[in-house]
Amino acid sequence: MTLDKILSIGGKPGLYKLLTQTRSGFVGESLLDGKRVTVSMRNNVSVLSEIAIYTLEEEVPLREIFQKIKEKEGGEKTKISHKAEKMDLEEYFFEILPNYDEDRVYASDIKKIIQWYNILVDNKITDFSETDTEETAIPATEEE
Repeated sequence: MTLDKILSIGGKPGLYKLLTQTRSGFVGESLLDGKRVTVSMRNNVSVLSEIAIYTLEEEVPLREIFQKIKEKEGGEKTKISHKAEKMDLEEYFFEILPNYDEDRVYASDIKKIIQWYNILVDNKITDFSETDTEETAIPATEEE
């Protein structure tokens, strides 16, 4: 399963797997407890594949951040808890993404990223590539 089927729903803890779309919204299944929830279009819903993190130069897709965490942690859960102190969270995130924009990425954002990564690992969702092919390693702007 890729990140385009994983949702964050405002006001609800954890992450949700998109099961089906309905006329008035969609049905999701919690990755924490497996409970199903119906969500209307009025709720604030974010698809993880569409989220990006600000750096000093550009925005980096969340999937790339998750991939860097996966490489750092060897595919395991993070050694740091999302409940750690602000300074510890920022130090950890600097190791992952040294040029992140400290003015626009808050400690609460870092907490969510770490918590989401650990939820995904718990659910054996560790494919953070953009597509299923290996062609993502070749830059699209390569000159011939």
